[in-house]
Amino acid sequence: MRISMLLATLTVAGSLSAAISNADAAGVKNAAGPFAVGAQYDTTHVYVDPAKVDDFVASFVGAFGGQSTKQVVVTVTPTPSTTTSQLIQTPVGTVSLFGFKTPIPYPFGQERTGYLVKDLDKAVAAARKAGANVVVAPFPDPIGRDAVVEWPGGVYMQLYWHNRAPDYPAFAAVPENRIYLSPDAEKAFVRAWLSFSGGKVVSDEKAAPGIEIGKPGESFRRLRITSGFGLMTVIVSDGHLPYPYGHETTGYAVTDLATTLANATTKARACWSSRSALRTGRRPWWSSRAATSPRYTQRPADERSIKPSRKTPS
Repeated sequence: MRISMLLATLTVAGSLSAAISNADAAGVKNAAGPFAVGAQYDTTHVYVDPAKVDDFVASFVGAFGGQSTKQVVVTVTPTPSTTTSQLIQTPVGTVSLFGFKTPIPYPFGQERTGYLVKDLDKAVAAARKAGANVVVAPFPDPIGRDAVVEWPGGVYMQLYWHNRAPDYPAFAAVPENRIYLSPDAEKAFVRAWLSFSGGKVVSDEKAAPGIEIGKPGESFRRLRITSGFGLMTVIVSDGHLPYPYGHETTGYAVTDLATTLANATTKARACWSSRSALRTGRRPWWSSRAATSPRYTQRPADERSIKPSRKTPS
C-alpha cells in the first residue's frame, strides 16, 4: 500500500508503506559495492525558503520522528553563496536541508540525493566510466569534498566524502530513491547505475498497476534495484502523470501508516490518500515478510553530525 505525500512547500514527497526491519532490506546490508559506505549516509536534498526552514523541520520530525542537527550558516558550493544547513535524522531516512540566503549557483538544487563514498576521486572516475556526466568536478567544502554527477535520463546526484568519517546508526527501515524515466532512458540509466553501484535488479514488472502513479486502469514498467547505497525504484512511463506523481523523490517505510498519515496531515499537506490501500496492508517490495521495525535509538546530534558540505546538488 502506498500513499504519496508532498511535504509542505518543498520539492520532496514521500511514498509510505508498511515498515520493515533493517535486516529485511534485501541486498542492502551486504551489498556495499566498491564505493558505498551505507544507506544511513544517503540523504535526500531539500531546498526551502530560509524563512520556512524551521517549519519544515517541525513538519518532517513531527511526521517521522527523529531530530535535527544544529543549524549552521555555510558555503556548500564551489562558487560564493550562503545557506543555512542542517541534517534531519529520522528512523526511516535522512534529509539534508538548505535555506539559501543568496541566489543558488548552478546546478545546485537539481540534485536529488547525496551519497557518501569511500573515495571521491575514484568514485567520480567510475561514475564517468559507467556513463555519468560529471557536472561539477570535485571541490572542497567545510568538512570534506563533493562532486555532482548526472546519470542518463537527467538524474542528478551528489557524491561526497568527509575528512572525518561520520558514524550514524543504521535506519530502522531503509528509504527508497524513486526515479522517473522515459522508455528511451531506462536502459542506459539502469546499465550505468548497476555498473557504478554494484547493485542488482531484484524485480522488473512490465505491467505494474497504474494506480501506484495515479493512473488507475493503466499499467507501467517498474524496476526495483538494491545496492550498498540503498533501495531504488525506477518508474518507466510515458510522462503523462497527474500531480504530484513524478515530483516525489523518496519513499519512506513506516511501522504505523495511519498514525504517520495523521501526523503528516497535521504537520504537512497530504496530496493523495487511499483508505482501501490503507486497509490492505500489502508487504513492502523489499521484504519477504511483514515485520515491525526495531525501536529506533538516535544518538544526540552534535557538531560532527552536521553535513553542510554534502549539500552539493547532483
